[in-house]
Amino acid sequence: MVVKESSDELNPAVTTADDVVASPATARAPNDYLALAVSTCGVGYLPLAPGTWGSLVGVGGYLLFEFFSSKVFPLPPLSARNIESFESVQALMGHTLETVAIRTTALALVITLVTWVGIWAASRSEKVLTRKDPGIVVIDEVAGQLLTFLLIPIPASLWMIVTGFLLFRAFDIVKPYPARKFESLHGGLGIMADDLVAGAYAAIIVALLVQLRWFS
Repeated sequence: MVVKESSDELNPAVTTADDVVASPATARAPNDYLALAVSTCGVGYLPLAPGTWGSLVGVGGYLLFEFFSSKVFPLPPLSARNIESFESVQALMGHTLETVAIRTTALALVITLVTWVGIWAASRSEKVLTRKDPGIVVIDEVAGQLLTFLLIPIPASLWMIVTGFLLFRAFDIVKPYPARKFESLHGGLGIMADDLVAGAYAAIIVALLVQLRWFS
């Protein structure tokens, strides 16, 4: 039997029937410290609610992405010159949709990278700390929170960000199907997968609220 921790403040540690995590070497290797740094994102050791701190890192990461993507892939300006004819309006809409698609693809690639790096870092952290799903590991919350914002328009309003944050925290704690099932997967994959499910749920709801003009 092994104790499974959790970075979610309302999900206490539980005992599972998983194999005991291998004992660490007497001296940690540089990659061990790198894995801990990546998996904790600098906030995993903070007291009280490490999962919430990790989600806030995800929010900060998204805001940074939004800032830089607006510089690299700016939306075309809306001016009288751009809409002086039907053809110019079509061109403006086409350019806008293309820019949005590029930004969304770029964010999806960032999320994919964070997920793969997170699987490695979380798996190695389990072995270093000899605990399953250590509570200090919050890279999963970062990936899930980023996924929450995948389908919202850029720039996002403050209430979109706040709503996405609250929805992700709720789904991460409640763990709707199949998040709980994915949580039982081996190593870092299980650590990351349930938060990605929570992020997907939150992303769909936020996107629906945007379409319903709930934030207008």
